[in-house]
Amino acid sequence: MKTFFIDDETPWEVVGDGVKRKIMTWSDDLMMVCVHFAKGAIGTAHQHDIHDQIAYVASGSFRVTIEGVERVLKTGDAYRAVKHEMHGVVSLEDDSMLIDTFSPKRDDFL
Repeated sequence: MKTFFIDDETPWEVVGDGVKRKIMTWSDDLMMVCVHFAKGAIGTAHQHDIHDQIAYVASGSFRVTIEGVERVLKTGDAYRAVKHEMHGVVSLEDDSMLIDTFSPKRDDFL
């Protein structure tokens, strides 16, 4: 578990074409992750078996689809995808960022 997240001391981890992330901090029950997207980068539609997810749009904009419902979200907006809900995103601008929170933490990220 990390008590402090220092952005300048944390390298980006490339996780896909035009997508990179930084694990910010976590406990057993909660995790926060910064995810950076190039324009057009895709967060492929998926669902979680045990994780609830809430994402905050920290910059840019995204086309977000949750259970077939599509919305365009911009800086300051957020979405929730509880376990078993199919969800995905497409970045509409370069340097778009999400702050993802997961409960419980994503052991597969560590």
